[in-house]
Amino acid sequence: YYPSVTSVLNYFPKNQFFHSWLKDVGHNSDIIAQKAANEGTQVHNAVEAFLNGEEITWIDEFGNAKYNLDVWRMILKFADFWNVHKPELVAAEYHLFSDEHEFAGTADLIVRFLGKLWLLDVKTSNSIHTSYNLQLAAYAKAWNETHNEHIEETGILWLKASTRGASKDKIQGNGWQLKNCGDIENNFKMFLNIYEIYKLENPEFKPATESLPTTVKLIS
Repeated sequence: YYPSVTSVLNYFPKNQFFHSWLKDVGHNSDIIAQKAANEGTQVHNAVEAFLNGEEITWIDEFGNAKYNLDVWRMILKFADFWNVHKPELVAAEYHLFSDEHEFAGTADLIVRFLGKLWLLDVKTSNSIHTSYNLQLAAYAKAWNETHNEHIEETGILWLKASTRGASKDKIQGNGWQLKNCGDIENNFKMFLNIYEIYKLENPEFKPATESLPTTVKLIS
């Protein structure tokens, strides 16, 4: 059994802004977090369909909105990035694992872009956290362990950036930005440090499982 990269990074220290937010929202934090997670899932599902060549529509055949306005804006921002910069898609929602370091995860996008192989993560959060750099470094190392063509760059496609348009020296548009995550090796070393803490707290890691019958009937 291998833990997920995101499970490991739950042990990354939270900054002061997180603790202040937690005090402000109190018991509503779970509700807010679940809403954000649901919106992120909607965006990722729409992105996957978009990359499969499907036309994504905001309004259904009955005239009802399929997404709330924030989610639809983020879908449009992703489409703007993709249609303007036209990266070459190698893989999407790609499951990764490392036998050497014993972790697993799912990468959003592997693309050829600007002459290099990139691993991109689509983020719908209100801010960008340091742990994201570590997450992508771990995914890149897992990919490189099992593929001949290696990831050279990792980046976050942030769909809630405060940018107002394109820039000559940055990859961005109105409300979105591609942020390079920096040196993969250094970020991965930091990930391994966090992993040591995870293993200290979970010495006998085993995923929760449940066995259920697949049929049931009335017993006479």
